[in-house]
Amino acid sequence: MKLPSVVIADEERYVYYRPSPFIDLRIRPGDPIKPDSVTEKALRLNREVAEPRDARLFGVAYFGFSVPLSEAGRRRGAVTLVFPLADGERAALPPKGPFLTVWSRERWIPIDFEDVIFLEAQNRKTFVRARDVQGMHRESLSSLEASLPADRFARIHRAYIVNVRQIAEIHPYPHSALLLVMRDGSRLPVSRTYAPLLRQRLGF
Repeated sequence: MKLPSVVIADEERYVYYRPSPFIDLRIRPGDPIKPDSVTEKALRLNREVAEPRDARLFGVAYFGFSVPLSEAGRRRGAVTLVFPLADGERAALPPKGPFLTVWSRERWIPIDFEDVIFLEAQNRKTFVRARDVQGMHRESLSSLEASLPADRFARIHRAYIVNVRQIAEIHPYPHSALLLVMRDGSRLPVSRTYAPLLRQRLGF
């Protein structure tokens, strides 16, 4: 993996920049945050953002992965990793891609998307069950849904989103349209609202 450039910003300006030999956005500390940059979007939405940008902003196309920084519950800025693009495609990303960070047993734990089994709405936050860990994410299930990769995750119920690659079995179920048995043994109902979409998605 090629070394990324590193950008740290407060709410309005870039405060630190370390360019990479492979990509240089020519940012100077003190420059205002560019509108529609990955950093600006992460701050505006107050969530992780992983997206490509063309050369119009910085003169070079890039893929950015930006995470808001908070202290005592208050947003303070964001840190962004900047990767080069090859032939207009996403390139040089970390091997397992973006992640969710959960609070579990008095510490924060980053979880790769591929390890997530399911997400469950709980009291305006989200419970995340993964292969080796479980914990709470501060955002609601609906807020998280927009940031999850559509090729991996599917909404099955107003309270559940599942990683479709973690589904082990699908059963008819009397009180809902379907019942999913996940690879960890969890059993989750698919509501009649979402069942047609899941059937179409999985081709059955």
